[in-house]
Amino acid sequence: MQAQPPRSSSSNRPRFFNERRGFPGAVHFHPDAPPPKITLIDYSRSEVKKVDINKPEECIPYLDSESVSWVDVSGLGDEQTWQQIKQVFNLHPLALEDIIHVPQRPHMQEYEEQLVLIARMVSLREDGRSVMTEQISLVLGKHYLLTVQEEPYYDCLGFVREQIQLGRSLIRKAGADYLLYTLIDAIIDGFYPILEMYGELIEDLEAEVVSVPTPQTLEEIYQIKRELLELRRAIWPQRDAINALIRDSSDLISQDVRTFLRDCYDHAVQVLDIVETYRELAASLTDVYLSSVSNRMNEVMKLLTIISSIFIPLTFIAGIYGMNFNTETSPFNMPELNWYWGYVATLAVMALIAIGMIIFFWRKGWFENFTGIRSDRRSSPKRKRK
Repeated sequence: MQAQPPRSSSSNRPRFFNERRGFPGAVHFHPDAPPPKITLIDYSRSEVKKVDINKPEECIPYLDSESVSWVDVSGLGDEQTWQQIKQVFNLHPLALEDIIHVPQRPHMQEYEEQLVLIARMVSLREDGRSVMTEQISLVLGKHYLLTVQEEPYYDCLGFVREQIQLGRSLIRKAGADYLLYTLIDAIIDGFYPILEMYGELIEDLEAEVVSVPTPQTLEEIYQIKRELLELRRAIWPQRDAINALIRDSSDLISQDVRTFLRDCYDHAVQVLDIVETYRELAASLTDVYLSSVSNRMNEVMKLLTIISSIFIPLTFIAGIYGMNFNTETSPFNMPELNWYWGYVATLAVMALIAIGMIIFFWRKGWFENFTGIRSDRRSSPKRKRK
């Protein structure tokens, strides 16, 4: 059974779009969206603390301290809880609107005491064949960072949480702006495993469209093209948003962190280049598929022509001896019908004609492409993913 290309999250789990209606700043919540699940990680050079938050007001003591607080919120439901989050973090109405109304185009927006970054995050599920894409919102304050995800499923930020717990990187020694950089870097790096998977899939499809192209192959090519377009829509504006952070003059981001953000920008450009390359390869696969199907059709027509050419003289001979002229009326009316070896001789002549034509076509090289048809089907590439 041939493998299917990775499916995007829109075909694997329900999406809760909070529709934008009314005046700017108005927020509308989807009734079926999951309620927020809040986790707080507060850390400094010497210690780290992870707390499950039941009410947003419990975050206030941590936000006023000198330590760095990472508040991670998963879920866009429950209007009352979100109104409390808005008050605790003093979110601008437009910032809350961008957070709740998904999906948003990745961008960066500066407010009086905060920087709000809207980004797209991709991750590979545990099944290894489906890709989850979702919006992640990052709100940077002086000593805290608020991150908001659509749903409490999988993300690519586990490595950052692990590094904070172990204290082996610079995160524990730096401020909230460095945590922002670390998360952005993890989000960008999350594209690489996905692109590697698409690269392997395109290589398999390249071999398949040349050897054994099928309608299913063409369907998979178009599916990959659509999913690569979705990745392009995610990474293209994300690159511009990172560039805006670098050029921004806010005091919330230090000059050292801007240097690190330039590395993130370079990675985003590299991811975009890979996506564009894969899109061009996927587009060229369509032309290769059509050419391959046309060539195989020509080979089939050629084979049928050869078979017809062999049987034309045999049919001619059989047609002559099927006329049944009376041999007693004239000595010229098929005297072979009265021969003792007439039937055997006719079959022998027909066999010699057929063998002679086969040898003639073989020497012309017309059978060379037909000998590999069955072997191509045996050696057709097997997909790595089911």
